[in-house]
Amino acid sequence: MQAFLKGTSTQGTRPLKEKGTGTSGEKKQKSVPWVEKYRPKCMEEVAFQEEVVAVLKKTIEGADLPNLLFYGPPGTGKTSTILAAARELYGPELYRQRVLELNASDERGIQVVREKVKRFAQLTVAGHRTDGKPCPPFKIIILDEADSMTNAAQAALRRTMEKESRTTRFCLICNYVSRIIEPLTSRCSKFRFKPLANQVQEERLLDICDKENLKYSKEGIAALVKVSEGDLRKAITFLQSAARLNTDNEITENAVIEIAGVVPPKMIDNLLKICFKGTFEKLEIAVRNMVDEGYAATQIINQLHEAIIEEELNDKQKSAITEKMAVVDKCLVDGADEYLQMLSMCSVIMQQATLSN
Repeated sequence: MQAFLKGTSTQGTRPLKEKGTGTSGEKKQKSVPWVEKYRPKCMEEVAFQEEVVAVLKKTIEGADLPNLLFYGPPGTGKTSTILAAARELYGPELYRQRVLELNASDERGIQVVREKVKRFAQLTVAGHRTDGKPCPPFKIIILDEADSMTNAAQAALRRTMEKESRTTRFCLICNYVSRIIEPLTSRCSKFRFKPLANQVQEERLLDICDKENLKYSKEGIAALVKVSEGDLRKAITFLQSAARLNTDNEITENAVIEIAGVVPPKMIDNLLKICFKGTFEKLEIAVRNMVDEGYAATQIINQLHEAIIEEELNDKQKSAITEKMAVVDKCLVDGADEYLQMLSMCSVIMQQATLSN
């Protein structure tokens, strides 16, 4: 009986001990992806988007907020900017009640717009926060990746936008503004988010490296900036992957290239050298090796395009090669064989190179 009681008492105390120790909380904190960990918490932290930040700051100071449409490439801070602005407007307590965020992963057909969005938009709100600071008398509905909404769902938003303008502001976020119907764009203030400049990206990455105590080389950071192409989210994700891969060593250019799935520059140079001065047999072997090593044909095309632009060919030859690249890219999208398409493209490069000789 005593043994049984002992067993139950120890089982009862075990969870309490775990709760008492702060290890589980620390583990949770460590496991947050760096993209979320270093997401801007306030407007001051948003990088390189001065116009949007200036407009939103005026709103926070007391001016009225129009309906917003943010568009631009991924990873430039569109969602982060409006979330940071909403946090500053409403504070941590009212934020959950006043902001409705719908993403592409949520269902956003015409029925959801008619029911969920309309119901939320009709709620009235007070103009004061719990901490006494002034608070705007409207709510914000954020429709992320709005370009993936159907035209019917977008059309259903028009009347709601006008009817509930007294109590609700909409913020549409998309990559392609051309996919938003004209009546919606005319009701919103449009802001284009630019791809981040290399220097801005470099500064943010170096800041993260310092905070995480990472060893890095200048070439490694430069490679991260180049590979991410203005997408800071992608750059931070690659940085975290590189840090996990090389826990003791510094983050080098080779490590970044390996993680990003980029074809090594030496391999591209070698392929071009064979195209310019080699034989068709050698070309066939080189293309086969590249495909067998698992490099994506679309990635090879992108890197070959950059290399061809810098080559010493005349404009007519460059235009013929790039035209072929466009055809090959379309064929790959339609599901053509990668090896044959790559061979076809490299054959055209070889033909144009022989013309210059």
